[in-house]
Amino acid sequence: MTRLAVFPLDFSNVATVSASRTERLLNLLLALLNTRVGLSRSVLREKVYHDTAGNDVAFGRMFERDKADLKQFGFEVETLMDPSNFGADDPASARYRIGKDSNRLPEVKLTPAEGTVLLLAAQLWERAALGNAAASAVRKLQAAGGFTDVELPSGVQPRIKPPGQAFDDVVAAMHGRQPVRFGYLAVSTGREETREVEPWGLGSRFGQWYLVGFDKGRGAKRIFRLSRMTTALTVVAGSSFEPPAGFNARAELDSLNELPLQRAVLEVDKDRLLALRKRAVVTEPVVTEPVVTEQSGSNGDRDRILLDFRDPEQLAEELASYGPHVVVTEPAELRAAVVRRLKGAADFDATPAVKVEFPEASRAPRSRKRTSEDQLARMLQLVPFLVHHQGLHIQEVADRFGISRKELIDDLKILICSGLPEGYPDDLLDIQWENDHVYISEHLDLNRPVRFSEDEAAALLTGLAMLGDLPALAGMADDESGSALESVTIKLTGAAGQAGRLAGSVAGQSVAPEQSEAFATITQAIRDGRQLRLRYLSLQRDEVTQRDVDPLRLYSMDSTWYFEAYCHSKAGIRNFRLDRVEALEQNGRPVAGPAPTGQDFPARLFTPSDDDILVLLQLTRQGAGLADDYYAERTAQLPDGGLLAEVRFGNAGWLPMFVSQHGGTVRILQPTSLRDEVLAWLNAALAQYDSASGVEAG
Repeated sequence: MTRLAVFPLDFSNVATVSASRTERLLNLLLALLNTRVGLSRSVLREKVYHDTAGNDVAFGRMFERDKADLKQFGFEVETLMDPSNFGADDPASARYRIGKDSNRLPEVKLTPAEGTVLLLAAQLWERAALGNAAASAVRKLQAAGGFTDVELPSGVQPRIKPPGQAFDDVVAAMHGRQPVRFGYLAVSTGREETREVEPWGLGSRFGQWYLVGFDKGRGAKRIFRLSRMTTALTVVAGSSFEPPAGFNARAELDSLNELPLQRAVLEVDKDRLLALRKRAVVTEPVVTEPVVTEQSGSNGDRDRILLDFRDPEQLAEELASYGPHVVVTEPAELRAAVVRRLKGAADFDATPAVKVEFPEASRAPRSRKRTSEDQLARMLQLVPFLVHHQGLHIQEVADRFGISRKELIDDLKILICSGLPEGYPDDLLDIQWENDHVYISEHLDLNRPVRFSEDEAAALLTGLAMLGDLPALAGMADDESGSALESVTIKLTGAAGQAGRLAGSVAGQSVAPEQSEAFATITQAIRDGRQLRLRYLSLQRDEVTQRDVDPLRLYSMDSTWYFEAYCHSKAGIRNFRLDRVEALEQNGRPVAGPAPTGQDFPARLFTPSDDDILVLLQLTRQGAGLADDYYAERTAQLPDGGLLAEVRFGNAGWLPMFVSQHGGTVRILQPTSLRDEVLAWLNAALAQYDSASGVEAG
């Protein structure tokens, strides 16, 4: 057994050697929580801070900063004045304490059905800021002992995948009530404009995410689409705002009208781009000769297709990915949007090279720099979690908190040296582990986690609000899932208290599969353990293939549904979009074997393979989220807020499409042969547009 807190500790020696900010805050919190009558500044200074320098002013500033830091976690430090002392304003006569119930998460007991619904709601968010917040909120409920492990309904995993860094930045600004500034492609003028906005809320409609806020330049409420932002968001320093009372993002976005239908005229290489052709309302041969380049792979024959669409920016992203295989004739807005993306990608490729250097030799996913606040927040969850989960393996604890074993042990080393000012064994947090199983026998009143933060409450309550319209509760009886959804929402709303304010500012899209027949067929096949035969349109290979597959699970990303299956023709796990399935039926055979164990949750869109090519990417701050989307093996922060990212791709031929569609937020650095191929692709695409060089990239 490893037991580190086994003898009286001289805290003055420990502190003078390496008193970290985290240790100091934790010891101060424990001291103030575990006193009924309060502690004076002199006692705190000697017993907690071990400050013998005699500088009252410096100590006073440090103490006030620490009080403010504890307040961020919701721990309000009470000041008690001695009524017998005539100098009532004298700080020397004041005593300080924190109430034992200060900011503690109320007791929340969940039934298994409620726990299942809550876990579905928490795991809706895909990696964005609210995804981390939801995971933290679930850990708090587990730490409080009211939420035990449950199994999700088999086969169905709905997810919300917000649009990268902009989403996280807006959520942070809403939480901090800080105005933001960003470049925006105005719908009315087609030009880039700088907007300064008070962010009131976020929501998804028509497959796009929108920001609702007060446009300070125009003096009125406006709605902005995140995909039309042309720069990263920056916070307006020294400014704050209060959102309107009772603001509700869902109600605001319900009044948003869908864009009107327009018709695009495109020239497309003969026998190419099947996905576009299937949506065309008219297809006819091109009378005049198109521009033919070696890179386009065209034989000079093209078709003119007419295509109905609503959102020019959304269609432009797709058309830009097709590069030289398509040219937009009209409308002018769509043409300009495609050229802007192609030119943005070419211009980014032409920027000066950056230094390629990764801080760690080992490969690791992107992670935000951890601060003392992060560490203390984790410890305030870790202690009650261990209280209610005695004897867990140390690696399982680390996995639950999303940290390494070393990071967990570092946390434990701080915890076991923390306690009441006297510093004797009974006054210390007592944590030990035997054969790598962790136990705690003294918690010093840290046995309940702190209340939900605003983003934690928003993540859970917004997720719960979305589940009502999702096929997420498949496998549960309708009456059971419906009542569980209602009851857990009531319980969580009560537990959230004032922190639930932000929940009304975030409104996800109600995700319902348009391919309802395919959805039902796949769900039934998963439950029955039966194989499926499908005709599938592969966008990357631009072909329709027939597959026999063992279906494993359905999952969504916003309004797009996928299913994961073992593909017998490819002898491996593959992911299929439902909107690209042309035909689907059971083939009469059972699945070849049980579903593979150890599956990722949520399901991964990309399955790594030994044949993958390792590509070094440079991402702008706007495109930094692509490192997570494509499961970067290691990343390095750049001075401008962008990233270097090493990513594995299974199909190198798809990379020109990947760079083109993201229009200047990503470029390939290595291998140089792939970079050259992408640049040739971009130049060939731009050569088709007579006025490409004169179109503003905005």
